[in-house]
Amino acid sequence: MSDEVAGFLEFMRVERNASERTLRNYSHALNTYQDWRGDAFVSWREATADEFRLYLFELMKQELSRATIRLRFAALRSFYKYMVHRRGLGVSPLAEVQLPKQERKLPVVLNLSQMEQLLEMPMKLDPGPRAKPWQAQRDTAVMELFYSSGLRVSELVALDVSDVDFISETLRVVGKGNKERLVPVGTHAMKAIQQYRHAAGVNDAALFRNKSMKRISARSVQMLLKKYLAASDIGFEVTPHKLRHTFATHLLDHGADLRSVQTLLGHASLSTTQIYTHVSKERMREAYDAAHPRAGED
Repeated sequence: MSDEVAGFLEFMRVERNASERTLRNYSHALNTYQDWRGDAFVSWREATADEFRLYLFELMKQELSRATIRLRFAALRSFYKYMVHRRGLGVSPLAEVQLPKQERKLPVVLNLSQMEQLLEMPMKLDPGPRAKPWQAQRDTAVMELFYSSGLRVSELVALDVSDVDFISETLRVVGKGNKERLVPVGTHAMKAIQQYRHAAGVNDAALFRNKSMKRISARSVQMLLKKYLAASDIGFEVTPHKLRHTFATHLLDHGADLRSVQTLLGHASLSTTQIYTHVSKERMREAYDAAHPRAGED
């Protein structure tokens, strides 16, 4: 390992407080590039933009994902930024290298019948001898609230009873960046929350509790979803985030405007929300092709 690379990794560890995983990834990215150059590698200072373009082309020929390629080059860019600011290098050879745009995979969402099936599961399944009598009501309330409000799992488990306004049917939610927003809640979800609270005797502090009456964890929410998914005939994994995707897509399917969905989701940027419009358009096309008598070929 060169003195420059060792200095960069130490800088990342001490001054940037990088995790061990990040340090390993950065070290691997630098070593991989140097190994690829082999005997042609002279020094980091003499590397050129054209050499990095050739390297990018080689990675693309290997059919690595765009995300992997971008991570490799993120490490190289960070290294050269360090070289410019801390080691007196005039300019980064990567400044002129353009990377492939990041892939934006369309989120997988449940259709309405799948969503309804999942919501009915807690009251249909035998909860088991170790379950609390109110556990099925809690699980129904959790899933109804996900679908009704599009909350992140971290936002849902952080809710207190005082965050729920049962008169206006709204939630006070603290999201990313400690930003607070007001989220409307549907009647079905609000009714499910009230039934759970009454059954479990939850009147203050944490809204959703575990069997020990402590605040439920994000992990527990993921596990309860996994349990109900296994009992359903839905053929793919369902996570709390997929319920958030489903909430947003179903709103757009039924005419909600993008700005409103952005506000409800707590997205800082409209571009983050726009991916759901692609899902909605795709679903619209599928519905059209399936239903219109002159949509397909003769």
